[in-house]
Amino acid sequence: MNIIEQHRHQAGTLPLCEALNIPRAAFYRQQARNANLAPAVIRLRPEHALSETEQQKVLDTLHTPRFVDLAPAQVYAQLLEEGYYLCSIRTMYRLLAANKEVRERRAVASHPVYTKPELLATGPNEVWSWDITKLKGPVKWTYYYLYVILDIFSRYVVGWMIAERESSTLAKRLITETCYKQNIAEERLTLHADRGSSMKSKVVAQLLSDLGVTKTHSRPHVSNDNPYSESQFKTMKYRPKYPKRFGSIQDARAFAVDFFYWYNEEHRHSGIALYTPSDVHYGRTVQIQQDRQATLDAAYQRHPNRFVNKPPEAALPPKAVWINPPKDLEKRVIH
Repeated sequence: MNIIEQHRHQAGTLPLCEALNIPRAAFYRQQARNANLAPAVIRLRPEHALSETEQQKVLDTLHTPRFVDLAPAQVYAQLLEEGYYLCSIRTMYRLLAANKEVRERRAVASHPVYTKPELLATGPNEVWSWDITKLKGPVKWTYYYLYVILDIFSRYVVGWMIAERESSTLAKRLITETCYKQNIAEERLTLHADRGSSMKSKVVAQLLSDLGVTKTHSRPHVSNDNPYSESQFKTMKYRPKYPKRFGSIQDARAFAVDFFYWYNEEHRHSGIALYTPSDVHYGRTVQIQQDRQATLDAAYQRHPNRFVNKPPEAALPPKAVWINPPKDLEKRVIH
C-alpha cells in the first residue's frame, strides 16, 4: 500500500484531496485505472461444486422430452419422489443461465394480436356504436335486454329496443329499421360494437354486408374501444329516476321512452359543447351558436371587466370525433 493510501485510510478521502489540492473526481478516476491494471483474481473451484460430467448430466436431464417444458422446481420435485437427487433448484437455474436457457419453460398458449380500432367521424351517420345492456327484472336473476345504437359524432341515439332475450335476429331487425329510418347510403356507415355473441353473429354480419355497412369490433376485454356506448349506459343508469328493478318489460319500455327523449332532445351533452344530440345530429348548431354568441356579446358589453382574458366565445361541437385516435394525432393535440 503506497503512502497516499495509508493517509487516505487514516484521514479520509475528502480531507486528503483538499490537503493535496486534488479534485476527488480525479482521485477516483485514478483509482479506477489502477484497479483495471491489477491482476485478475483467480477463484479456485469449490470442492463441493459439481464436476463437468455432473453438470452435463443435469443439463441432459433438463433437456429430456419429459422435462423440457417444466420449471426446475417441478423437475426437482419429481426426481426426489423417484429417488433421484442431481442438485439443488438454484444450481439447475445457474446451469441453464450459463447456457442461455433461462426462459418460460412451461407450455404457454399464444394469443392472436388484435388490431386497435381507429375510427373517425366528421359528421352524423358516419360511425355508429351499438351495445346491449341488462336491466334488472322484478325478481332476482331476471333481466330485460336493452339494445342501443348511438351515433358517435352527435351522441344521438338513432335506435333502441328492449327485449326479453339477447338475440342476433332481434339485433338484425333493429339495425335494419334504424338504417332505413336514417336513410343510410351504401358504403357510408361504419357500425362498431364489442365482441358479444350477437355482435359477432353471422346473421348480423350478413345483414351489414347486404346493407353496405362496414363492421368493426373492439379488442377483447378492452372497454375503451367502445367508449360512447359505455358512457351512454352510465348516463342512463345514474339518472335519479332509474329504478333498482323494473316491474315488467312494459315498465322498462316506458322508462326508456322518457329517457331517450330527454337524452336526445333536452340533455346538453358536455362532449358536444353543451348542445343536445338532436341539435348536432340534424344540423341546428350554427343557429344556436349564433344565438348564444349574441347573448355573450351583450353580457360583455354590459360588464367587460368580468371577462379577464378576452371576450367570451360560444363554442361549436368538435369537427372530428375518434374512437382511438392515432398516437401521432394524440401528441399533436397534447402539445
